[in-house]
Amino acid sequence: MNETPILAVIGGSGLYEFEDLKEIQTLDLETPFGKPSSPITLGKLNGKTVAFLARHGIGHVLSPSEVPYRANIYALKSIGVRRIVSVSACGSLREAYAPGHIVIPNQIFDYTQQRERSFFSEGLVAHVGVADPFCEPLSDILEESLKDAGATYHRGGTYITIEGPRFSTKGESRVYRQWGLDIIGMTASPEIFLAREAEICYTTMAHVTDYDVWHVSEEPVTVEMVIRTLLKNVTLAQTTIKKMVDRIDPAIECGCEDALKNALITHPEHIDPVKKERLGLLINKYLE
Repeated sequence: MNETPILAVIGGSGLYEFEDLKEIQTLDLETPFGKPSSPITLGKLNGKTVAFLARHGIGHVLSPSEVPYRANIYALKSIGVRRIVSVSACGSLREAYAPGHIVIPNQIFDYTQQRERSFFSEGLVAHVGVADPFCEPLSDILEESLKDAGATYHRGGTYITIEGPRFSTKGESRVYRQWGLDIIGMTASPEIFLAREAEICYTTMAHVTDYDVWHVSEEPVTVEMVIRTLLKNVTLAQTTIKKMVDRIDPAIECGCEDALKNALITHPEHIDPVKKERLGLLINKYLE
């Protein structure tokens, strides 16, 4: 299978167990940032190639802070991926965003502390714009696909990423609500920012599994609660992904694909040759 994937899906391993996924193959890749979380599964849905990556590894062996986010995004970029849909669990910080609902966030608040947030560092500096971190055209496609799949969904909202792996205290959850945040999870950052640096469109299908711990009349979030809701929503997620695949026009370009055009600030003569070679996949089109 030599075709470029029309879409990449980052999420749980169960997502790519489609009955109608054809011509399945597995890519075991290496990147300058190490190996990705899992091998990349390629297959055909409705005649189009789709890539799947298990964010936490096969069998969910990586905690949110251990996920090799840079390797994951770099690996997808290396096989030509231009669009990513992240499928993830989240807690709700709003009464209206109930368990079982889907949220398509349009903003993000990064509250992590321990993660590598950028491909760029000493020897090669870039300041990428992320005022609007989610790709709106790709989010439009996700919304229409969710609508067709009969999902109860909400468009818009700010997703706070916490470090994890523990869940929030009630005090923390109440503060997040006071800040005006809408959903809470552990994996969107720095994944979304690395996708922008790699000039890949990115959107999130966030599955609300619980009310975090702030809701006085609901039970505090547990692993069992999260898994139960996610398993229930696997079919919905798969149906939505198939509908997205049908809607994507590969000829249509997006501003995400030029995110580095005016972001590289290091003078070409002073770029560290090692860094230049390491990040050639991302920057060569602006240096040649």
